Amino acid sequence: MKLLQLIVLAVLTAMVAVCVPPKGELPLKNLRDVPLTGGTSRFDYQSMDSERGRLYIAHLGADLMTVFDTNSQSVVGDVSGLKHVHGTLAVPELHRIYASATGTNELAVIDDKTLRVETRVPAGDYPDGIAYASKEMKLYVSDLHGKTETVIDAKTNRQVATIELGGGAGNTQYDSASGHIFVTIHRLNQLAEIDPQTDKITARYELPGCSASHGLLIDGEHRLAFVACEENARLAVFDLESKKMSSVQAVGNDPDVLAFDQALGRLYVSAESGVVAIFDERGRSLEKLGEGLYAAHAHSVAVDGRTHRVYFPLENVDGKPVLRIAVPSDKQLQ
Repeated sequence: MKLLQLIVLAVLTAMVAVCVPPKGELPLKNLRDVPLTGGTSRFDYQSMDSERGRLYIAHLGADLMTVFDTNSQSVVGDVSGLKHVHGTLAVPELHRIYASATGTNELAVIDDKTLRVETRVPAGDYPDGIAYASKEMKLYVSDLHGKTETVIDAKTNRQVATIELGGGAGNTQYDSASGHIFVTIHRLNQLAEIDPQTDKITARYELPGCSASHGLLIDGEHRLAFVACEENARLAVFDLESKKMSSVQAVGNDPDVLAFDQALGRLYVSAESGVVAIFDERGRSLEKLGEGLYAAHAHSVAVDGRTHRVYFPLENVDGKPVLRIAVPSDKQLQ
């Protein structure tokens, strides 16, 4: 078994060497920098509600979530009192925004109209990523230190299950095609599949060539999962139909947050090093368009599928935090 794993790792490593083109200029055109509140401190995840035109930004270092109007391109307000906020998730059908307050080990439930915290729910040890299973109306919160997945009933705002993962939970995503939840398991370098009807792990998939699997994004339409591998600067591409790894791509050091423009088939991979890698889907594989240093601390990225605008919250640009807005420079956009 070990010999087989070594062979697979060697093949995938060779694929990286063959498939990755030389680094080139990023196909991005910067539009503007919008000043943000909260001081020059760390940002984390973002959540886009394209239909309503709202972007929710976790300002981790400032203990607040910033609400940005993508139509007027202006800040609507801040939700404060979210200690070390990491994850954010907008669920428009419930008129709620969820935020993982890691400093208090809670999930904050926020009204998307009043921007008031309605309640706080215990959410394990070091809650981070958040996903919503719409059919079962359950929230899944990845607990990095607790090595579990916390399940919360969105109707009652009560914890209903704790799923043991056996390793630190990375990010958590919902796959609309299968109706299942997927979560990366950090030190085990696995992708776990959870059935929301039973809250049981149905399968674990190895991610050879991926060290410290953390960031996760699922393209449900094309049945692909993308996993950011923090320790070896790789992006693992996992085929959700065959349930096998299909390739490993080189990205910037310490990759973190991923964003996907469904209409353009374009994937953005942002890294703690400030390096951004951009790929286009070609069938069931990826083609790298560019990779390069975008800005210091550009490790969080979000994209608006309507306008194709790309958003990078940056903690310190000339002594102030800003939201940098860009668009693809290689596309004719409406």
